[in-house]
Amino acid sequence: MIRKYTFGTPLPTDAIVQSLPAEKSPLPYFSAHTGEDGSLTLSLSLHPEEVIFGLGQAVRGMDKRGHRYESWNSDVFNHTEERPSLYGSHNLLVFFSPERLLGLYLDDPGRITWDLGYGNRSEAVITSASGNVDVYLIEEDTLPGIARSFRKLTGRSYMPPRWAFGYIQSRWGYASEQEIRTVAEEHRKRHIPLDGICLDIDYMVDFKNFTWKPDAFPDLKKFQGEMKEDHIRLVPIIDAGIKVEEGYTPYDTGKAGDFFCKKEDGSDFVAAVWPGRCCFPDFLREDVRRWFGDLYLPLLEAGIEGFWNDMNEPALFYSDEGLADAFAAADRIRSGGVDYESTWWLKDVFNGMANSMDDYRRFYHLVDGKPVRHDLVHNLYGAGMTRATAEGFRRFSPDKRLLLFSRSSFVGAHRNGGIWQGDNFSWWSHLKMALQMLPGLNLCGFLFTGCDLGGFGCNVTEDLLERFLQLGVFTPLMRNHSALHTRDQEIYRFSIWETMRDTVSVRYALLPYLYSEFMKAALRDEMYFHPLAFDYPADRRAVHTQDQLMLGGDCMIAPVCEQNAAGRYVYLPEDMLLIRFRSAKDYDLVPLEKGDHWIDLALGEFPLFVKKNHAVPLCPGGESSELLDDTRFALLGIIEQEGAYELYRDDGETSSPDLESGLTRIALVPDQSLTRKVNV
Repeated sequence: MIRKYTFGTPLPTDAIVQSLPAEKSPLPYFSAHTGEDGSLTLSLSLHPEEVIFGLGQAVRGMDKRGHRYESWNSDVFNHTEERPSLYGSHNLLVFFSPERLLGLYLDDPGRITWDLGYGNRSEAVITSASGNVDVYLIEEDTLPGIARSFRKLTGRSYMPPRWAFGYIQSRWGYASEQEIRTVAEEHRKRHIPLDGICLDIDYMVDFKNFTWKPDAFPDLKKFQGEMKEDHIRLVPIIDAGIKVEEGYTPYDTGKAGDFFCKKEDGSDFVAAVWPGRCCFPDFLREDVRRWFGDLYLPLLEAGIEGFWNDMNEPALFYSDEGLADAFAAADRIRSGGVDYESTWWLKDVFNGMANSMDDYRRFYHLVDGKPVRHDLVHNLYGAGMTRATAEGFRRFSPDKRLLLFSRSSFVGAHRNGGIWQGDNFSWWSHLKMALQMLPGLNLCGFLFTGCDLGGFGCNVTEDLLERFLQLGVFTPLMRNHSALHTRDQEIYRFSIWETMRDTVSVRYALLPYLYSEFMKAALRDEMYFHPLAFDYPADRRAVHTQDQLMLGGDCMIAPVCEQNAAGRYVYLPEDMLLIRFRSAKDYDLVPLEKGDHWIDLALGEFPLFVKKNHAVPLCPGGESSELLDDTRFALLGIIEQEGAYELYRDDGETSSPDLESGLTRIALVPDQSLTRKVNV
């Protein structure tokens, strides 16, 4: 059951697809208070055993209790534990205790503060800064029921083409056709599987969107065609800002159409990003979205089948006004000298120019023909860019799925694209953070997601990259991505590249299974990843497990997330089969009973646990998703009673996948063996 309660005058967000009337009765469970500043605060007493799931892209564990978070899409390079917000705002919580199972969604595009037992561990205090919000309460009998109801409320999750489940190599710095050819050749000659190569901003002319360097890419269409013959797609980046430059077509057409966000005086808002001074499309307008989506056409016509959208919080390096304020501050203390207090103050002035709240209050959008200050709808900006892109794809290619993933997001964007988990670091803590972020994102509808494997910033070590890859075997987006001026991070750069190659080979042997589980989750409005509590709500140990995840309906993953670890402890909520992988063809099968286990896992080994009377199909593998044989499998599992595994298969690109026509039932027959060969 879903009930809606309206406070103030909410702004439209496009997050909700199910129309519900607002209840006239008071909001139950919560006490509500309106502040003198117009804010709305909701308070809820917490049970001592209460667990709180949700908030999508946020730091810390799967259980969000005990910390303070914010919904405020932020360009933050350093994802440490004190960060209240990252790149997305996903305003869903699920409260789970012996006395209560309740979902709460706040449809509000502005700033929200979530004190989930931070000020008082026995109380959740949630504050909408604007006070204009639709509050949705979701009540179901089970945790999976809450997830399904929320998906019915907000719409079906985005489904990418099957090739997007292959391994993707990326790095900030690839700047020419020859560099990319070298990356592809180094993978292919070592038989490291590969399906995509991402292009960061260096492929552009002066970092300008929808351009590519003519000397570095003299014939992009031919180049992409040659890559595709080798079963590799190019995936270029697109940023949000449009460079202010007469003669540059996106700027000229945007200016002529009056498509950019405005300042209060009606002039275009201008702030600097990678290409310099930029204007920012008003993605909250339908005509602007159509214009922006059509800008992808030249790249699509060149054969590009996937994109990643970035810098769309929006990230701002500085504005003209902010720069002037900073120089004025420096001038005020120049003649009087700088003491220790003014030193720190001056640093803060210049550091504060980026992503300044003053700047976010300086520009406006048109919403239903009326100007709305940006900070009141800030969290919608990246979602609007994703929507504009996806709508452009559907106009250009209505019958075909294209790859799209974004950095910034809001609920509703999950219908149009995936997201990656942002600019992480080559830290062991960020490997664990990536794992713990997955179920919250899935709960909020973002199924196609994954982190920058190996870490984006800092210099990765061999063992850390290998352990990142082991997690990436199971995440829908499996992308190795790193920053300029960091250690080269392609697999073939490392002395243990054969071990890393063997790890990626497991991804390809599992790819038909992982694609099947993803598509079934999307088409059934379910989760691909979920906490153990969703399957074992009465098992206190399972409910409070923070470093293991259920995958689909059959499996559990438990990656190694510690430096130099030779294994890890794992809790099994029921009897399971351990598959200890070393490669697609080299693995151990070990039946284990319910309880605690130490699992030996050398650097090149990683586990997958399969529930009893469930099975995982393992295909022969290959070096490209398009070359896999999904008709022959080794079926791995402990089968003690008759059943079936439902394998979903389609052409991998149709825009209207059908669940029933795509399902093949593989019989599970009681057998003393742990593996058997099947043809489907």
